[in-house]
Amino acid sequence: MEERTQAATAIKDVADRVRENIGKVIVGSTEVIELTLVALLADGHILIEDVPGIGKTLLAKAIARSVGCVFKRIQFTPDLMPSDVTGIHYYNQKSGEFEFRPGPIISNFVLADEINRATPRTQSALLEAMEERQVTIDGETMPLPAPFLVIATQNPIEQEGTFPLPEAQLDRFLMRVSVGYPSESEEDDILLRFEKANPLDTLEPVVEAEELMRLRALVPHIHCEPSVRRYLIAIIQATRTHAALDLGASPRASLALYRASRAMAAINGRDYVLPDDIKRLAPVVLPHRLILASQSRLRGRDAAGVLEEVLAEVPAPVEG
Repeated sequence: MEERTQAATAIKDVADRVRENIGKVIVGSTEVIELTLVALLADGHILIEDVPGIGKTLLAKAIARSVGCVFKRIQFTPDLMPSDVTGIHYYNQKSGEFEFRPGPIISNFVLADEINRATPRTQSALLEAMEERQVTIDGETMPLPAPFLVIATQNPIEQEGTFPLPEAQLDRFLMRVSVGYPSESEEDDILLRFEKANPLDTLEPVVEAEELMRLRALVPHIHCEPSVRRYLIAIIQATRTHAALDLGASPRASLALYRASRAMAAINGRDYVLPDDIKRLAPVVLPHRLILASQSRLRGRDAAGVLEEVLAEVPAPVEG
């Protein structure tokens, strides 16, 4: 019990410091910042689906700087090759030997900007990195640095010249989120904050990568009551039998929701998971893993709406 409490306290302390530090640059977006911290502690990746210009790149850079990690950005285009992502071996005429030039994927934080603009072959170059935390180049496998987080973006409005992400690729993302536009007061704060200089230029780390990895190892200590765990399972099972879905959530999805709910509890200073943690995270962890039935698509339904029905129908456990 005491070990769990100490773990939750340590994680919350660091999460608060990172949140406060990011708040020096990012105005609003508290929900997305918190979800990104959850993904970081749950060892998952994020897909941000939103229009350009709302601060997706700035958010990724601010988080990377706050935890003292290496940040790289990949602009996905139709002519991008897999080797442009992973790196290549090239012949050095001076040394007379082949040398390795690492690609941008070999870093801690990778912003895969407009990921759906790349061809499926290039998109698949991310699969091994995201799932196995390693890349294989010319038959040689090398591990990626830890922590490793991919923040991918795609524009939901402009579909011309894009390649929809296959289900196998989508399933590698822990969550899919949307930033949204700022409010009127937040937009005024943005104008004032960036009036003279970019606050990102002076942002300093508040936690080192090594400490972050130590805290990530503490997340499994967060307790989840059997009744709460069964509630999570009931939601997953309900998606598999729902008439509006051809395919429900997989065991990978249930593991993702389980890890994320414990991380969510920890960054809020609790050493136990609440049903509300699961209910809050399900809309960002599950919908992109669900496959609608053809009749549901014809009627204009979406996976998020179906999940809302599931969450409304599955009874949450109550204390006592």
